[in-house]
Amino acid sequence: MFIENIAVNLLNVTHRPITKPIRQGEILSINYNNIDLSITPKVNLFIGGEYTPAMAGDYFERLDPSTDLVASRAASGRLEDAEHMAAVAAANFSKWSTTEVTERAEILRRAKRLMPKYRDRFAQLMLKEIGAVGDWVDFNIKVAGEAIEAAVALALKYPSNSPIDETSDSYTVRQPVGVCLAIAPWNAPIVLAMRSVVFPLAFGNSVILKASELSPATHSLIAEVLHEAGVPKGVISVMTNAPEHSEEVIASLIANPSIRRVNFTGSTRIGKIIAGLAAQHLKRCLLELGGKSPLIVLKDADLQQAAREAVYGAFLNQGQICMATDRIIVEQVIADEFIGILKEMVADLVSGDPRRKGVKLGPVASPSIASRLSALIEDALDKGATLISGTQRRGQFIDATLLDHITPMMRIYSEECFGPIAGIYRVDSPQEAITVANNCEYGLASAIFTRDLTLARSLANQLESGMCHINSSTVKDDPAMPFGGLKSSGYGRFGSDACVDEFTEVRWITVAPP
Repeated sequence: MFIENIAVNLLNVTHRPITKPIRQGEILSINYNNIDLSITPKVNLFIGGEYTPAMAGDYFERLDPSTDLVASRAASGRLEDAEHMAAVAAANFSKWSTTEVTERAEILRRAKRLMPKYRDRFAQLMLKEIGAVGDWVDFNIKVAGEAIEAAVALALKYPSNSPIDETSDSYTVRQPVGVCLAIAPWNAPIVLAMRSVVFPLAFGNSVILKASELSPATHSLIAEVLHEAGVPKGVISVMTNAPEHSEEVIASLIANPSIRRVNFTGSTRIGKIIAGLAAQHLKRCLLELGGKSPLIVLKDADLQQAAREAVYGAFLNQGQICMATDRIIVEQVIADEFIGILKEMVADLVSGDPRRKGVKLGPVASPSIASRLSALIEDALDKGATLISGTQRRGQFIDATLLDHITPMMRIYSEECFGPIAGIYRVDSPQEAITVANNCEYGLASAIFTRDLTLARSLANQLESGMCHINSSTVKDDPAMPFGGLKSSGYGRFGSDACVDEFTEVRWITVAPP
């Protein structure tokens, strides 16, 4: 759920990078014409360094959201597979946790260097499983590499079993926790799966990745990269399961005594269930959940810049990003002018099959998502919203949709969209903008556009969000910085010193004379 430093041409103008730019030739666009899309991958569980069928021998199918044909077949793991996987991970924890941090670092950096080798395979799987456009694949690969580097740097900064604040008779040590359960989502499948496993791995933990039912083959390929890089057998495992068995598998893994930490990226609804299960067993969670990110445009803002960033944040990856710009809050005095600029920018953002040249928006991931989004639009229109852009959905294809005059009576006012829809909220002052922005159960990302940086910093301090970006998109990622939300957007942080305690234990040791 992250996009920074990506040269994505979502509009007819290139998006302005907010931090360091990509150098010419550093990332190449995927050419789907060079990839054999006729092959249907069959994915088994990854245990002990090998792909193994589930004990019951069952498989489930993931359908291509563009064609409705089978995208992949994956092993349908059950409770007995989860128990076996946890036992294997626990048995291999000791060797990895006692491996020198410099050796672990070199293995993980080797995985980073291997990522380009796997680019075409990742592209094929992401296209077929989630309808990803080529730029989204490129982004995932690039930021996954950055996540590896950030995790390695942190582990080197906080090496395991090295005394901290040591005196002659009292000191503390930081140690890996054991087996970590990582539950990753489908929408940014490479970067979010890699992030979920590489931070615990870097600190010396073994990891079980519970793959998404919507991207099982893509997630399984993460383990193959790490295994080729030299992560020992049994240290990284991947569980795939049919949707109807998710509760059984996750509950079994969280309850297993070998599992000591859980990290989950996904919806707030499922996050609450996982937090409840973990609490029953006194297991610490890192939860990065849903969002409804506000982008505030004040009357003195650069409207062209604000519009570019709003469109980028709202519609990249079909808006299927936790940080997506769901709410565009604009001062009334410049609202009509700003909306006119937005309308012109989204005019050609028409959803289609990513296999077709020039398609900038792919399909949403499932029929149920498409139906929910369509219902949100219809509800808003029935209650007085104005349609600025967008048309009636075509199956799982939904064009970029902007709705003006959003009010609290509409479902879209408070419900997370997680699709190519953004609502426009008109306000009369900066303080009213803050009130509207905070009138939401979510608190992940936010953005403010104004030339008055003193005012911007003051407003940023008032926003109830884990991240705030001044004069840039709500969609922004740096794996070295603390990433996470407030309120119903979860708790805990990936990245920076803030995440060290998520994957290590601190112990106090004293020494008395014999």
